[in-house]
Amino acid sequence: MPAVEPAFHQQVHTLYSEHHGWLQGWLRKKLGNTFDAADLAQNTFLRLLTAPGPERLNEPRAYLTTIARHLLINHVRRRAIEQAYLDALAAMPEQVEPPPEVRLMLLETLVEIDRRLGTLPAQAKQAFLLAQLEGLGHAEIAAELGISVSTVKRHLAKAAMRCFFPE
Repeated sequence: MPAVEPAFHQQVHTLYSEHHGWLQGWLRKKLGNTFDAADLAQNTFLRLLTAPGPERLNEPRAYLTTIARHLLINHVRRRAIEQAYLDALAAMPEQVEPPPEVRLMLLETLVEIDRRLGTLPAQAKQAFLLAQLEGLGHAEIAAELGISVSTVKRHLAKAAMRCFFPE
């Protein structure tokens, strides 16, 4: 084990002891939920341990807040997708509802697609969703978004590449 690792682990330990309570409180205010706040606080320190970080932190709370904010955004986005999926399931007749393992697989797929589309410009993402979810054709999407058909085709190609062939 290199000599740098114990020093880094000691720095993380010190950060944890000095700032964990504060970070969990900050997250609890944002989420309104103690359990999720505790999970995200732990995940923040786990990220800190697994990512290469600066040698010395001048503003530890700002650094921790940045990590926690990214985790919080992902958490909120995942919950929104999960809720939309559950709402769609609730609208289905009981006989059509998929078994729990299939529901979990579908939810994970939706989250992954959302993650991949998240880096696209909003109009490209919207064009892709209109084509895939609403079944609109190129001309209909162009009219809906107020853009040309060739722009719709470019947006759809870019979105398809992002979804089907991730980096």
